[in-house]
Amino acid sequence: MSLLDNFPSNLQARDAQKKILDEIQQNLKSGYKKIILSAPTGIGKSAIAMTLAKSYEKSFVVTSSKNLQDQYIGDFEILVPVKGKSNFPCFKTMEQKGIDLQEYDVAMRQGLSCDKGECEERTKEGKRQNCKFKPRIQAFQEKTFQEIICPYYEQKYSALLADHSVWNYHSYFQTVKYNRGTYGEYLNRNISVFDEAHSIEDQIIQFVGIEIIKKHIDECEIRIEAYDLSDIAVIIHLLRDIAEFYARKAKEIRESKTYQEKPDYNLISKIDSDYERFARIRSEIASDPENFIINEPEYKKGKFKSIAIKPLDVSKYVKEFFITPFQIFMSATINKDSFCQNMGFEPEEIVFVDTPHSPFPLENRKVEFLNTARLAFNSPIVNENRVWLKIDEILSKHQNQKGLILTSSRDRCKKIVKNLSSKNKNRIRICHARNPDGKTQDDVIKEHANSKDGVLVSSSLWQGVDLKNDLSRFQIIAKSPYPNYTEKWVESKMERYPLWYSSQTITKILQGFGRSIRSKQDWAVTYVLDSAVEPLLNNSKNLVPKSYYDVFGWDE
Repeated sequence: MSLLDNFPSNLQARDAQKKILDEIQQNLKSGYKKIILSAPTGIGKSAIAMTLAKSYEKSFVVTSSKNLQDQYIGDFEILVPVKGKSNFPCFKTMEQKGIDLQEYDVAMRQGLSCDKGECEERTKEGKRQNCKFKPRIQAFQEKTFQEIICPYYEQKYSALLADHSVWNYHSYFQTVKYNRGTYGEYLNRNISVFDEAHSIEDQIIQFVGIEIIKKHIDECEIRIEAYDLSDIAVIIHLLRDIAEFYARKAKEIRESKTYQEKPDYNLISKIDSDYERFARIRSEIASDPENFIINEPEYKKGKFKSIAIKPLDVSKYVKEFFITPFQIFMSATINKDSFCQNMGFEPEEIVFVDTPHSPFPLENRKVEFLNTARLAFNSPIVNENRVWLKIDEILSKHQNQKGLILTSSRDRCKKIVKNLSSKNKNRIRICHARNPDGKTQDDVIKEHANSKDGVLVSSSLWQGVDLKNDLSRFQIIAKSPYPNYTEKWVESKMERYPLWYSSQTITKILQGFGRSIRSKQDWAVTYVLDSAVEPLLNNSKNLVPKSYYDVFGWDE
């Protein structure tokens, strides 16, 4: 049977998709079980993913954000999503507060989400049992449960019982690593499709690593100066002390008369979650301490702010997460050599399918290398000033259009805004995953969408956001997004994986190029101001997917 026979029936396969599927099929016939697909935006990678999923009858599709999950389930009805607990109300808390269980919106507005509820509770005898709204998956499957079911577990169980499901990376990692004993038989799938595969390493690092912040230290009444924060054995000890504090605190609250008379499920769930997180990461680091790098602690006005501990080699986790017989890794910006090096794959066991051309017209996605000044960690002020002036000039040129400015740090975002003319300064919205005014990234982008000539400035919108059509007609790459080489983790990564530093930077730049052009009819111009970018691309042609060659004027 041809893979093409399972192409989604609601779509018409394009020539480029047929060619990709034919190449994948030939490689599968040759015995390959791992395939990297490098294909630009507009090719229709999601349709290719679904063709492969249907061809192998049972699948996981894993992607990096809720927005991408929504795109998948909007396009393909056979996919059942798994989203995090923060997206659903907690029925137990709603019942406690007298809110009708149908009034989801009321509960969510009050912050009564499932992640703040207590899924497990203790009986008077001290035994643990599930919340009455959480049946076991077997009871859900056999339809033998009596109570109304928790909406989070209803969608999760539905996905585990379905032939095809779509997950975000965190939920997928959590389930296959820590819940295999509970859901083992429901995790048997023939193929996994990992979308936005260039971000897998970062997703694993976020999942396995940890950042200890001042809030944790203050809550646990810890004298941080008593710990040698450069010693991994001491860090393990610190993590144990934090976990033990949260365990004691949870026990005290549960045994208190106040809690027994009027339980605060939100509070106890938070404390339980903190305990489990710190106990888990302590165990993870203790099992392989040499694989974890401690970054220098951050201080603010002489007081401890935070310290991050991250794994250097993620390959051991790859083996735990990539559990299906066949695995497909898809991205518009991915390099085989660097990917294999970081993931611990043998290059000969994985095949690379590289799509040579973008389906978008070249004139719609022009890149202008202005080479305004070379910027670095400690650039002279004259170089910085040239860039600020050029940004102001470009904003005035596009005075009636919306746009995007990308740079390398929050501090640079502030400096850009500070040094703009007053007219252009009023157009700016700084946008990060978390913003000082409490607004989310989505909140800021919605405000931007409703503006006449707004411009987003960010160090985090290099990927994962679609500014289609009039949301952005120009974008400015102000500073190359090199990883911060002053971090111990980055320094260690560079030493062990020589391709990583350049590959990471190029991937981010190419992802940035694509934020504002999302369809054949869409168009935007990209201005690159940092003069370090063009030489980096020219000197690392082997790390650049072929679909970008025409933009740079390169021969194939």
